[in-house]
Amino acid sequence: MLEFLDTHPAVAVSDAEYKRLLGFPAHYPVNGRARELAEQARSWYAVHGRPWVCARATGSFELTGQSLRINGTRFASKRLHDQLSEAGAGRGWVVGVSAGSECENRARQLWLEEKPDEYFFMEMLGSAVVEYLVTVTGGRLCAWAEENGMAVLPHYSPGYTGWDVSDQHKLLALLRQNQTHECLQQLQALDTGMLQPKKSLLALFGLTPERERVRNLAELVPCESCCFAPCQYRRRPFREPRPPLEDVRRLQPLGEPDRLRPGLVPGLTRDARYTVNSRALDKWSRERLQLEFHTDRSVAARFRYDGTTCSNLGRPLAFDYHLELASPTDGFRILSARCRPAPGDVGHTQMCAFLADPSGLLQTIAEERPLVGRPLDEVLAWSRPAAPSGCYCDAPGRLHKWGLVLEVIHYALIQQQQELA
Repeated sequence: MLEFLDTHPAVAVSDAEYKRLLGFPAHYPVNGRARELAEQARSWYAVHGRPWVCARATGSFELTGQSLRINGTRFASKRLHDQLSEAGAGRGWVVGVSAGSECENRARQLWLEEKPDEYFFMEMLGSAVVEYLVTVTGGRLCAWAEENGMAVLPHYSPGYTGWDVSDQHKLLALLRQNQTHECLQQLQALDTGMLQPKKSLLALFGLTPERERVRNLAELVPCESCCFAPCQYRRRPFREPRPPLEDVRRLQPLGEPDRLRPGLVPGLTRDARYTVNSRALDKWSRERLQLEFHTDRSVAARFRYDGTTCSNLGRPLAFDYHLELASPTDGFRILSARCRPAPGDVGHTQMCAFLADPSGLLQTIAEERPLVGRPLDEVLAWSRPAAPSGCYCDAPGRLHKWGLVLEVIHYALIQQQQELA
């Protein structure tokens, strides 16, 4: 059986990909403190990181009903079944990649040392390494397929839409067959389906001899989601994915805290100091916030937060925040507040805390209503943790997001009142 194992793969994560995962805009120059943190993470990983890649060719696929059998193992995924069937894929490669446990351990150590900025940059570097390894492995498989008159399909993994994450155990067993290397033995699939070390990925690459069929099906061309620049087998240009929105502005060089223009704003501090700069507040207030003013001068606010999971290579997720505020004469007192997954969002189901306790996590999120009953202005003095992760797995991260939402609403109300004046 064809296979390869590389326990010392070269890792060259591009600045653009690292910056994308960190949440910076594509053309933003990363300087000052942010550059220092990025270089620290890269330097540490270059010395201590232990990435690896393993791939095994499968036998022929058995596509029956809405399931797939690989080497006698059944995988129940209609979406994967249909994709392989539509492309005429008869076999493929099972691939495992990992940034290694060292990266995860280092990030945990930084968090315990109360260094959230360093923790965040190390976490995102681990995700960037995994993306790089699976991309380069895809390029390697493309080269092999080209030589053998075939085409490679985009990789698909348990936990992706339509493929239950519990199948991680089966895919890992296929990868481990007759393979006793230490790195594969250390890779574990937990009861929830999550992998340990978490900066790891299991994937299936389909292979088809019908290359023309793949060229005519845009969703089956891996090139559009592959950023491997030197690949000589590219069929279509890479379309850069939308960067995830996350609060990394506080890591950027802002100088002195921004102050708002003075103005008469009943119930709110008119020259407020925020933890986020005014450009970010202005952008989010315009693009992600909706305010509805009632006849009694009370306010209904809705904010959409887009983030990413802490595992599964950062799957996109969306949460909606709904708040009711009293009138300005009552200090815009927060009458009610709630947070819940946005309608139609499935990304939150891939969070490790959700997989461990789905109903418990959502109930906890629903019960967290900071500053309810207090004037909105108190957000300016609210001491909360700096935890800029994109997920909702832990309390510090959730409180951090509540702080962002309340600051955006505070900023928007001042701007609205000043425009009226």
